[in-house]
Amino acid sequence: MGAYVNPIYPYKAPDDLRAEPPQRRPLIVIGAGPVGLAAAIDARLQGLPVLVLDDDKTVSVGSRAVCYAKRSLEILDRLGIANEACQLGVSWNIGRTFLEEDEVYQFNLVPDAGHKRPGMINLQQYHIEEMLIARALELGADIRWQHKVTAVTRHDDHASLTVETPDGTFDIEADWLVVADGARSPVRRHLGLDIEGRVFQDRFLIADVIMKADYPAERWFWFDPPFHPNQSVLLHKQSNNVWRIDFQLGWDADPEEEKKPEKVIPRLRAMLGDDRPFELEWVSIYTFQCRRMTDFRHGRVLFVGDAAHQVSPFGARGANSGFQDTDDLMWKLALVMKGQAPDKLLDTYALDRQFAADENIMNSTRSTDFITPKSRTSKTFRNEVLALARHYPFARKLVNSGRLSVPSFLTQSLLNTPDADSFAGVMVPGAPMDDAPVQTSGQDSWLLDHVGNQFGLMLFANEMPSADMLAQLQALAADPVAVRPFIIGPRALDVPGVDMLVDAQGWVAKRYDAQPGTAYLLRPDQHVAARWRQLDAARVRQAVARATCN
Repeated sequence: MGAYVNPIYPYKAPDDLRAEPPQRRPLIVIGAGPVGLAAAIDARLQGLPVLVLDDDKTVSVGSRAVCYAKRSLEILDRLGIANEACQLGVSWNIGRTFLEEDEVYQFNLVPDAGHKRPGMINLQQYHIEEMLIARALELGADIRWQHKVTAVTRHDDHASLTVETPDGTFDIEADWLVVADGARSPVRRHLGLDIEGRVFQDRFLIADVIMKADYPAERWFWFDPPFHPNQSVLLHKQSNNVWRIDFQLGWDADPEEEKKPEKVIPRLRAMLGDDRPFELEWVSIYTFQCRRMTDFRHGRVLFVGDAAHQVSPFGARGANSGFQDTDDLMWKLALVMKGQAPDKLLDTYALDRQFAADENIMNSTRSTDFITPKSRTSKTFRNEVLALARHYPFARKLVNSGRLSVPSFLTQSLLNTPDADSFAGVMVPGAPMDDAPVQTSGQDSWLLDHVGNQFGLMLFANEMPSADMLAQLQALAADPVAVRPFIIGPRALDVPGVDMLVDAQGWVAKRYDAQPGTAYLLRPDQHVAARWRQLDAARVRQAVARATCN
């Protein structure tokens, strides 16, 4: 066995960043954690230069964020690291909840077939960060380690930064600043910006344990197990024989005392119930928090991830919602920076992701209240639900050991074009796209691999489109905000200048309630913007204008 060894990234003196007056960069990202790195990669995919500043020189210490949901994996596919992450990570769909030793609830994150990615993978945050760093550097992002931002000043058309390095301090400016510096966000504090919500009075011990065990790749959660009575425990399998185990401790627990090996090891021995060898890789104590900033946008300064919002770990809504933040933000920022959309488009980033944060906080709060009830009434309810769940299916749906991360349906977004036609199913304007198997040039593929990074138009057709329809598609592709068209149908059509996807199994038509002539306008972040039963280029242009605030 043996613990993970953190890589050390090289420090580069800031000589090329110093200038008098200060140098101005188009885009600076503060923080080289998963969310900041995702923003930097997305910027490069959009053709934007980006400078990343981080006060550390390595990846995270300890597993930290370990569960990456299906939607995050689809985002990471677009960013270019999902294959690597899924190969190393532990894929799973099944979760089980136990009361004492009896299973009282089970769920399947992906109950139907026809999806490229699993419901979740478990992978230590440090591995994800290594992959993201390599990808960002491959794409030409400029990452500066041991560059600590100590001050930020907002201006109407830029932000000014003071940066501290081992070679001294310097000033630099950014046309746009993305802040991804974590839950304690020094930038947020420096600017005196609020973050409001609840801090729950409970503590959990995280232990990363290196051991060989034959437990299945599932999420196991215990209420009142015999090895940790009157509390709860969570077990996850990670890569390289590392197991993540969380023990509820209670609010009165001494964090420093509980982290000591002589306190942790007996808990693990009681749980494992045998003499198997194991090593402690990392131990930490955390407290539940469900909070967010009032506004994620402050002029040219945009907050993402934990800097903008925080939730309790149960439900895996932290890093996953952070990836969705950058997924929403970066295509909008690219259009604004390129002069293809007005500044107000970025207000919709704040509105839509604040809505998503509220949804995550609501679900996380409900989970936390169920797991750690703080009143006699809520504890009685929790215990009765668990007791009934042993025998009655209706009660199992009320068991809440952490409703797991799912993407937000942005149905109230100002960017959506409301339906004028009748559709069934869930692919409504504002919905994150469902994936499905397709074929292209005779090869098996996946729908989401063919959309993203720019607007797309998905046209369902069983036969060759008319010359007029082809002309409309070609014209849309040549617009200032280009819309890349592709045709999808049950068999291949040789359509000049337009990509063809074959829906041989019918999954796409089923999931999108499609019939010949149906058209979907797709945003660069793989959300549905509009849909129609018949293609009309004028209506598509109106929908693109609405989706870009033009």
